[in-house]
Amino acid sequence: MMHKLEYIWLDGTEPTTQLRSKTKIVKNFGREDGGNAPVWGFDGSSTNQAEGSDSDCVLRPQRLYPNPFDPIQGTLVLCEVWNVDGTQHETNTRYALQEQLMQLGEDPVEWVGFEQEYTLYEGSRPYGWPTEGDPPPQGDYYCGRNKGEEIMQEHVNACIVSGVSICGTNAEVMLGQWEYQIGAAGSIHMSDDLWIARWIMEKICAKHGLWVSLDPKPVSGDWNGAGCHTNFSTKYMRGDGGLAEILHAANKLGDVHKEHMKEYGVGNERRLTGLHETQAIDTFSWGVSDRGASIRIPWQVDQDKRGYLEDRRPSSNCDPYRVSKMLIETLCE
Repeated sequence: MMHKLEYIWLDGTEPTTQLRSKTKIVKNFGREDGGNAPVWGFDGSSTNQAEGSDSDCVLRPQRLYPNPFDPIQGTLVLCEVWNVDGTQHETNTRYALQEQLMQLGEDPVEWVGFEQEYTLYEGSRPYGWPTEGDPPPQGDYYCGRNKGEEIMQEHVNACIVSGVSICGTNAEVMLGQWEYQIGAAGSIHMSDDLWIARWIMEKICAKHGLWVSLDPKPVSGDWNGAGCHTNFSTKYMRGDGGLAEILHAANKLGDVHKEHMKEYGVGNERRLTGLHETQAIDTFSWGVSDRGASIRIPWQVDQDKRGYLEDRRPSSNCDPYRVSKMLIETLCE
């Protein structure tokens, strides 16, 4: 039986990485038996990852998912990019995260979860907006009467079919803006799942004549931006005395705020203004239930005296491997 393997990888586009994919047709691929997808290659000169005079790059499969658009004969293959000499490509942020974990010497049992906000577009306008002027102000859209529910539902169903760890979704504050949640479990697995969820959303939008924006401030003015709030926890935060560990972690993050902001996504300065449920990009703060802080301690965590913290600084277009690496580097060493 013929089987379609959709190889998916992160390219070298700057300033923000984009997803690429290509299809290999194989015989008798046993995904149900944990079948291995073969190593493959691509033209790196067309993805900003090589020069034309030395253009070959290598795709090394890392995780398999049933293709929700063809679950019987199709598999999504998330790959790392490597050089032909057997070294990791400089754009391979997944391997950099894995190296960070290996250097710890002890499994921190870190849990990461992502809250991916996104904006649906039809042409040059957010989905549901009038062709001229603005829609009614924010207020009624969050978990209410928003536009794009059919896209959201199709995406959730597709993620479930593919085995992506999607655990929730909701309409967001701006018209045409939504969110889905991934996790929480190990940082590499959850980052993989987020990239696959993004790829699935791109395909669904294209099918409906729409496109999805991960711009952190898609519309200027009195409109909320889009983030990728990251929930982070270690085994110590989840254990006895966990709240003290969480508060200590929040203070440690404040000490390296500038370093984190360099890794948390492009265009974040347009979103992190101190307005619209954000803290200013050049200021660090934390607080219980405070959505205007850099780090929020959820009320139930404060009540339970253990759990996790929410880093509200990452932008919607962030690379989850880079965000996870920074959090582990700061809080697990």
